[in-house]
Amino acid sequence: MRKRAAARQADILTVLKASARPMTAYQILEHLQMEEPDIAPPTVYRTLSALTNLGHAHRLESIKAFVPCRCSHVESVPVLAICEDCGSVEEYDGSDILPKLTGLTDQTAFRADRYIVEIHGQCGSCAA
Repeated sequence: MRKRAAARQADILTVLKASARPMTAYQILEHLQMEEPDIAPPTVYRTLSALTNLGHAHRLESIKAFVPCRCSHVESVPVLAICEDCGSVEEYDGSDILPKLTGLTDQTAFRADRYIVEIHGQCGSCAA
């Protein structure tokens, strides 16, 4: 029996929230296949797309992985700090930089559909 979209989204969010590190779509798939062997990659990709469009998850473009959203980004910019050593991701509210970003894109009439800022470096634990 096929699961409804909301149930599938809840399953994937549960997997993401349980992980201390970002997960690729195939890592999520492998985890879900333990209880649901017939689940296919397109199902996971469609669900991740829906979760990112709804603002419940973020796709880390630079490492092709996903994390659950931990902030409200209605009028904001998610700023994700990715530790190159341990893989942890901290999420910050980038409300203060939104006017600067829109000011930059307004100069060339570029219309942004979404904003996300990724910062790579070392977390406090790894830098110590």
